[in-house]
Amino acid sequence: MAEVKEFTLPDLGEGLTEAEVVRWLVEVGEVVAVDQPVVEVETAKAMVEVPCPYGGVVTARYGAEGEELAVGAPLLTVAVGTDASAPAAAEGSGSGGANGVVAEADGADAAGDGGAGETSGAVLVGYGTGAPPARRRRVRPTPVPAAAAGQVNGVASGYGRHAVTPEVPVRAEAAEPAPGPVPVISPLVRRLARQNGVELRTLTGSGPDGLILRADVERAIGAAGAPAAAAEPSAAAASARAGDAGEVRIPLRGLRGVVADKMSRSRREIPEATCWVDVDATELLAARRAMNAAGGPDAPKISLLALLARICTAALARYPELNARVDTEAREIVRLERVHVGFAAQTDRGLVVPVVRDAHARSAESLSEELGRLTGAARDGSLTPGELTGSTFTLNNYGVFGVDGSTPIINHPEAAMLGVGRIVPKPWVCEGELAVRQVTQLSLTFDHRVCDGGVAGGFLRYVADCVEQPAVLLRGV
Repeated sequence: MAEVKEFTLPDLGEGLTEAEVVRWLVEVGEVVAVDQPVVEVETAKAMVEVPCPYGGVVTARYGAEGEELAVGAPLLTVAVGTDASAPAAAEGSGSGGANGVVAEADGADAAGDGGAGETSGAVLVGYGTGAPPARRRRVRPTPVPAAAAGQVNGVASGYGRHAVTPEVPVRAEAAEPAPGPVPVISPLVRRLARQNGVELRTLTGSGPDGLILRADVERAIGAAGAPAAAAEPSAAAASARAGDAGEVRIPLRGLRGVVADKMSRSRREIPEATCWVDVDATELLAARRAMNAAGGPDAPKISLLALLARICTAALARYPELNARVDTEAREIVRLERVHVGFAAQTDRGLVVPVVRDAHARSAESLSEELGRLTGAARDGSLTPGELTGSTFTLNNYGVFGVDGSTPIINHPEAAMLGVGRIVPKPWVCEGELAVRQVTQLSLTFDHRVCDGGVAGGFLRYVADCVEQPAVLLRGV
């Protein structure tokens, strides 16, 4: 007998609690395999294709494209243990025969993860590779009235705990309603029903295939005389209020919400201070041109950001106090041996901070290649959560926006961030004479709990010396 399994939005890691449905990759009635991607969602970190740990026929989808779902909310339901004719049943378009077969499980419910012994190997919190299915007894034919083929327990055959094909009707003793997912258009409708004491199983949905819509729940609330004050305000009402006040309200959710929370926490917890210095970057630009010329026309080019990252890793080796974080609960400063450099990248989705792992062990060429790869992935929205977390020091090149200086907010829980302004020709005293040089401003924001101004100033001065005279780096090679 087919069994309907509910697949909820899994915990995608890194403290994420919600995701937005970007694109469904499967349709209701479609047969899916174990670990087949079924939906593309956008978290506050990245775009992710979510694989389904069950194999069978998709009987329901929850959440329209563009809708935000919480972790643990129903994502879709899959009828497992069905045969190739299952799509017809999922769409409710078939008619049952005179006789059907019913498989009896030996003991507990069989696993049914997509067929005989097939289980998910995907790494999903709350899912994953499970035990093999329980042994099944031989099936036996059971006569069932033809009327039962199209409707099961008053629920369309595409939904419910025991969604079956017309060729596999249920036995008469299974007529009582069983617990399981009810076809509801969104989790918000479920919450509206729960807040107003509406039992969804008593409703007849007006949507496709009996799908319960918000209007169905609101009608039930009105019929019962229950107050609907706890319901979510409609979009039309919200727009009307905004129009009356001359305001536009933008929800702090997704990436923008995560950035807001992190920046607020940084300012709330970290006593930060900023120091800055103007530097002559003429020699650094000349060194970069020489490196790229030496590599030949077909060699990958070394970016300026890669050279700055290499300088920062050398500076952190001299001043390890800044490659650290503060454990507030233990009241300890935790110094880190490995340097993972994050860099601020502006994308269409907002500001993200991809991370170059083990930057201290990379050459300028390797840093340039990795920075390029991560930048491209950031623009495509294909960065994984692991590529957006774990940085120990951040480099912020805000000069690309045409500004000279800034006092950046530290990327919590790091201890420091180096900001780089635009490089522009300015009058500069060089070797006792006034000349036009390529000048930029460097600013270092640091956590005053991990070090004092002497360490921060020493770090910034070393970085400035390397920018002005790249040969200084050779002392540490």
